[in-house]
Amino acid sequence: MINVPKGTKDMLPSESYKWQAVENAAKKIAALYNAKQIRTPVFEHAELFLRSVGDSTDIVTKEMYVFEDKGGRKMALRPEGTAGVVRSVLENNVIETLPQKLFYIEGVYRYEQPQAGRYREHHQFGAEFFGSGLPCFEVELLGLAHDFLRELGFNDLRLKINSIGCNKCRAEYNAALRAFLSGVNEKICGDCKRRAEINPLRTLDCKVPSCQEIYKNAPRISDYLCDDCKAHHAAVLKGLDGIGIKYVQDKNLVRGLDYYTRTVFELCDGDLAVLGGGRYDNLCEQLGGKPTPCVGFGCGIERLISAAEAHGVAFDNPVPKVFVAAQADCARDTCVSTVKALRDMGVAAECDLMGKSLKAQFKYADRQGFAYVMTIGESELNSGVYPLKNMSSGQVINVKADNLSVIKDL
Repeated sequence: MINVPKGTKDMLPSESYKWQAVENAAKKIAALYNAKQIRTPVFEHAELFLRSVGDSTDIVTKEMYVFEDKGGRKMALRPEGTAGVVRSVLENNVIETLPQKLFYIEGVYRYEQPQAGRYREHHQFGAEFFGSGLPCFEVELLGLAHDFLRELGFNDLRLKINSIGCNKCRAEYNAALRAFLSGVNEKICGDCKRRAEINPLRTLDCKVPSCQEIYKNAPRISDYLCDDCKAHHAAVLKGLDGIGIKYVQDKNLVRGLDYYTRTVFELCDGDLAVLGGGRYDNLCEQLGGKPTPCVGFGCGIERLISAAEAHGVAFDNPVPKVFVAAQADCARDTCVSTVKALRDMGVAAECDLMGKSLKAQFKYADRQGFAYVMTIGESELNSGVYPLKNMSSGQVINVKADNLSVIKDL
């Protein structure tokens, strides 16, 4: 028997309803914000991610699935959602009308060591807003993110937010950070030594405890922000106050991708970040398009479901409504037509497809979670009245064959 590859996971019927609840919440809240869905290919040219995500990130240096196709082209499985969305928006001129608010629900692929709520194939809900450099754009995006998590039942969220500045003020900060890192070079991990040369800001995102302790004494980007970036950040915070989103300023927060500018953020459940993102004003131009300011976020669905369940969030599992059981073979055709009539009314219904006995049909209906079982036998065919049993209470009511619509209101 061939098993599922390590680091991947089947989504079984016993779990899929949780995913449907997350996806339905995402679509519901996105619609309230007039965000439209976009879908991009699973694989893209590897250059797209090298140019956008950055060659100093772990995604590119360690985790990206890269392969050469039969035409000799270097391809990559999608390791994150933003780059593909930006590529599609530019290629298809989606941003002819601005602002443009998009969202996606799709799989991403990273060759990383499996960790809590994360797999080599995992899934993300994300949103990307194109068109405005105003602080209200971050506030609008964070409103969508916050409302989405509240819709799922997260009521004790903590927003961590920071500004990492623009290219102008970050250059001065990078020089100060490089000077600091050179003084602790012998104490930091190998990855941080490499990052210090390529993109020193990325060192602050290191998860190694000893490095995290060292970086508590590192210079802070907030001390190097230009006046425009300071004013922008202050306006974002004021906007969050205006819509009632509580936040803490985390001056060490940088996020893990190279394309971010100014605002970066994480929405956390306790200490676990379940959603993160920020502003990326240079990425469209970097990928060959016109300069277009953007903000976006990504949210890992597996990790989100795990966090929700840890806090007792219950996902609605849709219950099938009516199982129509045949008490005799002569009633089986009528069971089929009755199920068809119920489905046409919008009632989830099923009948026996295995030639089971009546007892076995009831057992199946109970295991599947049907709310009601309707029994049809020879006497019911003659009378035109079908008994309908409530599987929870045991109560039985009689339903006329020509008045099945009463079941819709049960």
